[in-house]
Order: sequence, then C-alpha cells, then structure tokens
Amino acid sequence: MRRPNARIGAPLLALMVLIAVAGYLHTPYDPLDIDLPHRLQAPSLLHWLGTDEWGRDVLSRLMAGASATMSISSLTVLLAVTGGSIVGAAIGFFGGWTERVVSTVLDALLAFPSLIMALGIMAVFGPSRAGVVVALSLTYLPSVARVVRASVLSLREKEFVQASRVMGNSDLFTLFRHILPNCVSSIIVLGTALFGWALLAESALSFLGLGVPPPMSSWGGMLADSRNHIYHAPWLAIAPGVSISLSLLAVNLLGDALRDQFDPRMNNL
Repeated sequence: MRRPNARIGAPLLALMVLIAVAGYLHTPYDPLDIDLPHRLQAPSLLHWLGTDEWGRDVLSRLMAGASATMSISSLTVLLAVTGGSIVGAAIGFFGGWTERVVSTVLDALLAFPSLIMALGIMAVFGPSRAGVVVALSLTYLPSVARVVRASVLSLREKEFVQASRVMGNSDLFTLFRHILPNCVSSIIVLGTALFGWALLAESALSFLGLGVPPPMSSWGGMLADSRNHIYHAPWLAIAPGVSISLSLLAVNLLGDALRDQFDPRMNNL
C-alpha cells in the first residue's frame, strides 16, 4: 500500500466489490420491475440515476449488473488459474512427448483472438452465466498454462528441488510443495490481469447479446440497451460505461502495484 497505484486501485476495486455484494443482497428497487409511466426519467431524488426505457431503476440495475459482472469475472479467473496452473505445472515438470503435444495445442489456442474464441464457444452454449464462465475460462487457460510452464521449467533443476528428490519425496509432492509455491507471485499478477480481461470480455459478450441473457442486468447489456436513447437519455450509457471504466482502472492499478511488489528490481521503489 506504499505504492501510489495500490493506494488508488485497491480502495476503488474494494468499492466496486462492495457495490456488487450490495447488489446481490438488496437494491433500492426491483431491477426487473417494469414501470412504463415513469420510463426514461432523468436522475432525481426518487431515482438517483434515472430510469430506462421500461421504467426500471438504473441504479438498481447497475448494482445487480455489478453483482453479475464481478461474480462471472471472479469465477472465470478461478477456473482459468486453477486449470492453467495444473496443466502448466504438469507439462513443465514432467516434460517428454506430452509436453510437446500439449504445448502445441496451447500454441494453437493462443493463435485465436480471445474474444473471437469466446464468441465461438458461446455460439455453442448459448447466452447464460455458466456459458460465459466456461467460454472465458477456456479462452484464458492457455495463457496461464504457458506462464506457469515457463516458471516451472526455470525451477525444476534448482538445488532445493534436487534436495527434495534426494530425500525420497515423490514428484507430485515436490511439484506441489516446493515448485508451485514459488510460482505464486507470477500467478497472482497474471490473475489480476485476467480479472480485468474477463470483466471487459463479459461486458463485450453481453453487449453483443451473448452474455447474461435479458431481462437480467449486466453492464454490457445496459450499454447495448442505451444505444437507441443515447441522445435524449445519456444517463443510460454513462452509468454502466463509467462503472466498467473505473473497474478496469482499479484492476490495472492494483495489477501494476502487485507486479512492482513481486519484481526484485522494484524493491527499493
């Protein structure tokens, strides 16, 4: 927290998470409640961020959308980091023909742009929260696997690994007890970056109609719905747009701080 980017990013991200938790527990209005007589109302004391084209409270939908976006991004990072760490650690430590085959498959997957690959997977699963999590997890898993594999390759010939083998420890014990803990710093930094990527990708998929299905709220879906009213009801686009921007800013600032913290060359800064 001594670093300026951490002092800004961490509280900002904590605020977004707090809004997401509040949106899951309680919202000022029902985010799905239609009130046509009060449609497209400007921000007021009754509706702090106004209402949309169906009369739904924008603040309530923003809070519910934060809950959906944050939960999808968190699950995506958890699955991608877990699966990628296991795959990368296994092929990096044991090597052999399995490493060559799996590395070739990972390289092939990395050749596809992440959003295009996610769109292809979503075309199979259809719009749903679970589909978005699975699609984005499979999209980001190769990146994690490559980073963990590179770290394991640089560690598997170290003296402490050889000492563990001499003591009679199994390969799996050595891998999970001595090698993977030394990869935690790079995994944490990559996981922070993945959270921002997943948040932006989920918003993009929802904007295109392949994310959280309507009438459920999501920031990307709110942006898509605001296009027809951008000139006479700009608050419909400002609220989710600012939320996405601030969340990405917070994640990037915190990720930079973590990278600097774990980089030995930055220890004196």
